[in-house]
Amino acid sequence: MNRRHYAIPLQQASQESPTLARLTALTRDSSDRLKAIESLIPPMLRPAVQAGPIDGGSWCLLVSSNAAAAKLRQLLPAFQAHLRRRGWEVDSIRLKIQS
Repeated sequence: MNRRHYAIPLQQASQESPTLARLTALTRDSSDRLKAIESLIPPMLRPAVQAGPIDGGSWCLLVSSNAAAAKLRQLLPAFQAHLRRRGWEVDSIRLKIQS
């Protein structure tokens, strides 16, 4: 492995490292999923939701409060159905409340 002693752009680093490339792809996929369901999230709750990690068929949404999570729990079946129609294999969506 050649060590560089100068800065390189993040995009270049992610292309040259399989691990970073995979992480970048997962991050992009998670963001794309959130964009796909954004219209299903009530407008007042949208700022409370962030895209989270993907682990196989499970996707996690990061939520800012218990109240927002309670409302989103009711919408999870609609989110999953919408994502499946758009081509994503989503077995489950988890909600994680950020503190």
